[in-house]
Amino acid sequence: MAQIRLDHVSKRWGNFVGVDDFHLDIEDQEFLVLLGPSGCGKTTTMRMIAGLEDPSGGEIWIGDREVTSLDPKDRDVAMVFQSYGLYPNMTVWENIRFPLKVRKVPEAEHEERVARAAAMVELEDFMHRKPAALSGGQRQRVALARAIVREPQVFLMDEPLSNLDAKLRVSTRAQIKNLSHELKVTTIYVTHDQIEAMTLADRVVVMKAGVVQQVGTPTDIYDNPANTFVAGFIGSPAMNLMEGEITEGTFKGDRVSVPGLSGANGKVTLGFRAEDASVTEAGQGAINASVYSMELLGDATMVTVRAGGTMVAVKAAKDYRARIGEPVGIALSEGITHLFDATTGTRIA
Repeated sequence: MAQIRLDHVSKRWGNFVGVDDFHLDIEDQEFLVLLGPSGCGKTTTMRMIAGLEDPSGGEIWIGDREVTSLDPKDRDVAMVFQSYGLYPNMTVWENIRFPLKVRKVPEAEHEERVARAAAMVELEDFMHRKPAALSGGQRQRVALARAIVREPQVFLMDEPLSNLDAKLRVSTRAQIKNLSHELKVTTIYVTHDQIEAMTLADRVVVMKAGVVQQVGTPTDIYDNPANTFVAGFIGSPAMNLMEGEITEGTFKGDRVSVPGLSGANGKVTLGFRAEDASVTEAGQGAINASVYSMELLGDATMVTVRAGGTMVAVKAAKDYRARIGEPVGIALSEGITHLFDATTGTRIA
C-alpha cells in the first residue's frame, strides 16, 4: 500500500517561500497531478517527496513510514524526468536494466523484468539501439520503462512530455494513462499543461506561488473553480471573466447585461465558459460587441469579440461564419454563469 501524506509541508529559502503549508492525503493507486504555472512550487513539492529537497517544515509519509529524513534510495520511488536522463553509451536494454543492477536485484530476474517493462511501452524492436538512434518519443518510453522495471511503490513524473511535439504528446499521454491503469501504482505527475492534467488525473492540485488553490477531480475543478485564478488557468480557452456590478439581481459591465442573478450585490467578476454561450443577432444578446477574430477548429468555430477592454471567446457551430468587425450578440444560458468576489477573486456560492 502506498498512500502518501504531506502533512503541512513547507519549503523556504531565506525569505522566499517555495511551498507554503501543503497538506494533502494521496490515496493508494491514485493518479494525482500537480498543476500550475512555472515557479508555483509543483516541482519543489515533488522533489521533497522524492527526497531531493529537504522540507523546511512538516512531515512526509509513504505508506506507514515517515520518510521526511530518509535518503531518496530508501523511499522506494521511481522518477521520470523531462530530460529523459538516459545513458548514451548504453543500449535500450542496458538503460532499462540499470536500476535492477544498482539495487542488486538477482541477475536471474533481469531478462524477464526488462522484457516485461519494454513490452508495456512497446520497445521490443529497439532493445539493441542506443539513445542517439531513437526519436524523442522513443527515448521518453525508455525512461518510462526504466521506472517501471523497478516496480516501485510510487511513480513521480516531472513534466515528462514537455520535450515532445504535439502529436507525440497526445499518443504518449494515452500510453501513460493506460500504464497507470495496468500498473496500479500511486503516481504524482507535475505539469503546467492543463490538458494533460484534465485527461490524466484522478485528482488535480492547482498551485500558485507555492499555495494550493484548489484540489478536486478534473470535472469539479472545471465546473466549479474556487477562484478567478483557477477559472482562468483551467480550460482551453480559459473561462471568460468580465468585471462589473450587480444591482437588483442584474449584472452590468462594459457592453454586458445579465439579469436573474441572486446572492450577491456590488462589484463582482462574472465568469462563463466558451461552450456555455452562443452567438446570436446583434442587440439580442447579454453581450453585444463586434467580431474581433474567428478561428476554425474543425468541430467548432471559435468567435472572439472585444467587449470594452475584455476579450470574450464563444464556441459557435463549425459552419458559422462572420466578418471581422461585424456586430453580433452573445447569449448566455441560464444557470451556467459563475460569480467571483471582485477583490479576493474567491468564488461566490
